[in-house]
This record gives sequence, structure tokens and C-alpha cells, in this order.
Amino acid sequence: MTHKSSLETDQQLEALREKFDAMGQNLNHQLEGFAHSKPINYWDYIQVDSLLSLQNQRTLLPDEMVFIMYHQINELLFKMILWEIEQVAYEKDLNVVFFSEKLNRISRYFDMLTSSFNIMREGMNMEQYLKFRRTLSPASGFQSAQYRFVEFGSTELINLIDARFRESFKNEEVTDESYYDKVFEHLYWQAAGKDYETGDKTYTLKAFELKYKEAFIRFLKQYKTLNLWARFKTLPLSDQKDATLLEAMRHYDYTVNIKWVMSHYHTALHYLSQGKEPLEATGGSDWVKYMHPKYQKRIFFPDLWSEEERANWGQNI
Repeated sequence: MTHKSSLETDQQLEALREKFDAMGQNLNHQLEGFAHSKPINYWDYIQVDSLLSLQNQRTLLPDEMVFIMYHQINELLFKMILWEIEQVAYEKDLNVVFFSEKLNRISRYFDMLTSSFNIMREGMNMEQYLKFRRTLSPASGFQSAQYRFVEFGSTELINLIDARFRESFKNEEVTDESYYDKVFEHLYWQAAGKDYETGDKTYTLKAFELKYKEAFIRFLKQYKTLNLWARFKTLPLSDQKDATLLEAMRHYDYTVNIKWVMSHYHTALHYLSQGKEPLEATGGSDWVKYMHPKYQKRIFFPDLWSEEERANWGQNI
């Protein structure tokens, strides 16, 4: 046992030597540093104290805490999704198994997001919510920038343009910087904060763009050939016809753009309609037409759906 243990140690040291030599680092210095390091524990590794200090209420209503933590959990899940998309984007030897595995992971994360809307729908007192939502206005009307990155990382830009304007962009080439500015003004979620008759934008949309627009455009340029659909099209034609991968692609598309969206929609309807005309969203948007998939027909991979499926996207739900 001693000889075997010594041999394993030698092999591990040699592996470390190769690793640090490749980095131009001295193995002995690294081992000395390791000897002085303190053992890691769960709470420091996960940074539990820091994580639990991020929930700061702005009202005295208890259920605001549910609202805060729920959205923070969503943002963590979006980060996990972006992590999987990035791996597909930069995988040098992309293949059916790897691609399908990552898509199925992402779909599971969205399954969590979908089912978690019950926390919002059933887990907050209606009277409290209708009070604190006004106190939070316009903050609760802001969008998730991470979710926009998820969309940009999933499909071609044309598929995210407002359905009313999509046709006019189909034959337009990306020629210069002005293209992205022009398209940006016609992305579907602009409908959540713009009056297309006057061109006026809500405060929330202007603030959102001021904060994120430059980062969005950088990401769009970077992922023009790296988004999930673009990477799919780089696969051999035989792989593009693989039943397992096609099912994973379609499942992801449906999960995000119908199941998750509709769960969000029904939760909003629960709180903002109360059996009457829907209340205005805190961001000032026409949220019914903005959210429901039958209006915008957001589809990440339209070529993988039949003409009839695309025409009936989001209907009868």
C-alpha cells in the first residue's frame, strides 16, 4: 500500500509540474504557497454570509422579501444558463452529444424557472403585493439584462426583432455600426417601453439602455457566429439531422419561448388583472401583447418548426 501511495503521489506531482511548467510557474513555489493556505469550508466557498446580506427591503411589507429573493434566484439561474451557452459557443470540437447535453441542461434550468412562478403566484399576499409594487416603481418594471444575453446567445438577431418589423429586416446585411443601432430600436422588447406612434420611450427603457446597450451590442457582435443557432449550422449535415439533437433544440425553444413565457404571463395576469382589465405594468408597458408568444412569435430556431407550427405558435394556451 505504501509503494502504491508513493507512486500515486509521484504521478500527481509530475502532473502538477507539467501544469505549472506550461504556465511558466515554479512548482516548488506553488507547493510552498499551498502549505500555508488555510482549509476551505462551505460557508466561505459559497460566500453564504455575503449572499444572505443582499436582500434589502424598501417597505415594511413582509412579502416584499419573497419578491426580492425570488428574482435574485432567477438571476443566478440565468447566469448558469449563460455559462452553458458560452461552453457551446467556444467548444472547438462541437458534436451532437456535447451540444445536446448542454441544451438539455439549459432546458432543465428553464423548467426550474417555469415551475418557480408558483412562488410568485401562490406565495405572496395579493394586498401586500399591490402595495409594495407601487413603492418599487419603476424598479420592478426593469428587465433582466442577463435574460437578454440569453436570447442574444441563442439565436440570430432577426428572430428577436418585433414581429411587426421583422420582414423589413430579412434581406438587410450587417454592413456597419449603424445596423446594430437600427436593429436595436426594433427588438421585440422595445414594445414594452416605447410608443411607436410618437417614438417616446418610458423612463425604464431609457435607463435600461443607458446601463446595458453598449454591452448588448458588443455581445451581439461577438455572438454573431457563436450563438446556438449559428453553432448548430456549423455541424456536418448528418449531425444537423440527428434526432436527439433536433429534439433537444426544439425542446429548448418551446420551453423558453412558450412554457416559461406563459408561466410568467399567467403570474402577471394573476396579480395585475384581478378579473378586470389588466393593470398597467410598473414599467408602463402594454405587457399583455409584449409577453404573450402568439403576438411576437419569438422562435429561436424557426427552421426546425413546420410552417403550421410557426403560424400557431403560442395559440390556444
